[in-house]
Amino acid sequence: MITQPKGVTTICIKARYEYLRPFIERLPDIMDTQGTYIYGGRRNLIKCFTAPDGTLLNVKRYHTPRGLNKLIYSFALRKPKGLRAYTYPDILLPKGIATPEPVAYIEQRHRHLLGQSYFVSLQCPYQHRLYELGDAPAAVYEPMADALAHFAAHMHNQGVLHLDFSPGNVLWDKDAQGHYHFSIVDINRMRFGHVSARQGCKSFTRLWGPKQFIVLLTRTYASLRGFNADSCVAYTLRLRAKFWKHYQKKREMEFHLEL
Repeated sequence: MITQPKGVTTICIKARYEYLRPFIERLPDIMDTQGTYIYGGRRNLIKCFTAPDGTLLNVKRYHTPRGLNKLIYSFALRKPKGLRAYTYPDILLPKGIATPEPVAYIEQRHRHLLGQSYFVSLQCPYQHRLYELGDAPAAVYEPMADALAHFAAHMHNQGVLHLDFSPGNVLWDKDAQGHYHFSIVDINRMRFGHVSARQGCKSFTRLWGPKQFIVLLTRTYASLRGFNADSCVAYTLRLRAKFWKHYQKKREMEFHLEL
């Protein structure tokens, strides 16, 4: 359902969460003063809110686009990031690719130009991110490499490529039986269609962890998708070295890096 008071604010809410409308409508007003802080860069802000019925909501506020992007997003030349994040789960979830369930999308405009927008989803219960693999020992990264390879292979076989498959955008947890479960977030940058060997392997280059973790991950992934494992490993390591050498010129490494 959609409401658009005086053409200023548009609020889209999934039918099953319509009962949360009064609270969702308040989010733009309380975003800066309430909620639990999760992440805040120079552009976007993410917080967790508890709705009146106890539902935990993850709210991401996207900054007002600038320059040419303001026109591109305002006049439907490209869907706003928040709107993509709101609609893409309807593609991912039926394919068995876990991502937080969407709840609402809020869009603010001034004189028809896009201002801030908000994506509201259920808060993912998984407690871990792939940042933890920075200096992980073999006992930790070996089973993770196998599990993550299966997750990535399934996703790519379903024709879904996450264009920002980075440590902070892959949440995970392990159940009582020792099985790993993954969920992808920050999904506004996706590509749908056939995922080639090179496209799939390239998505691993930004992941943290020991070199051998990347080798095991890529080799298992290649085997699952019927690709040449040696070629995939060589290609991934080459792109990985290029990415991290560039990264080190701008930032200090948070873990020991072996290229």
